[in-house]
Amino acid sequence: MSKQEVIAAIRACAEEMGRVPTIPELMKHKGLDRPEIRKHFGNYAQALAECSLQVPERGREVTIDRLFLDWAGVVRKLGKLPTGFEYERFGKYSLRPFKRCFGSWALAPEGLKLYAEEHGLAEEWTDVLGLAGGQAGGQPGGRKGEQGGDTRASAETTRMADRPVYGPLIGTAGFVYGPTNENGVLCLFGALAEKLGFQILRIQIGFPDCEAMRVVGKDRLQPVKIEFEFESRNFLRHMHDLAGCDAIVCWEHNWPECPIEVIELRHLVNG
Repeated sequence: MSKQEVIAAIRACAEEMGRVPTIPELMKHKGLDRPEIRKHFGNYAQALAECSLQVPERGREVTIDRLFLDWAGVVRKLGKLPTGFEYERFGKYSLRPFKRCFGSWALAPEGLKLYAEEHGLAEEWTDVLGLAGGQAGGQPGGRKGEQGGDTRASAETTRMADRPVYGPLIGTAGFVYGPTNENGVLCLFGALAEKLGFQILRIQIGFPDCEAMRVVGKDRLQPVKIEFEFESRNFLRHMHDLAGCDAIVCWEHNWPECPIEVIELRHLVNG
């Protein structure tokens, strides 16, 4: 094939598929193979540039903002949350970056909803987040009392702005009260680490927060990467990469679908 014939074949395939084809798709639909592309252009990216087409982003690490906007556009187009098959048909990306961020495709809507709320996108995407919220199975915070009422609102009405707020009385490991934020969780874990079978190697500002050795048997230890959160669900809100962490240490575990280990300190000090 001549160079112009290759360009025509790529453009024709892109028009038929409604998107930029992959090389295997070109081979299947147009009989165009890699050596032919390399002979005329050097690489596929240059071939696409000469066809006035953008390089497909599948396979690249996709930033969460672009991931959200593409997913939200598909939800709005379909008027419902897409299945994995539907997203891969209408979206720009594969399911891989969603699984990297959220552990599974099923957990992606809730995680993306939290991202949108955290970054001021809720008003623009109200319809989309309404659909995502219907699947999420309840919102974080606002815990129910034994009689089914929301006990949080009445408690907050008596809070005075000029006074500090303390956590629950725990009286353990040198702490009078339990933590009320992520830094408190970090400090409490440090005090309990040896008792829990951990030896801390370092604490850092970047993700993950902590590297430690964990006792896994007699004279046997393994390295673990730990992220501290006040509530386990905040891991989603902060858009951390599940692949980069072995465990979440939190005060309150409110993410029952979490695909990695969660160590809830509240349960340990109260148990």
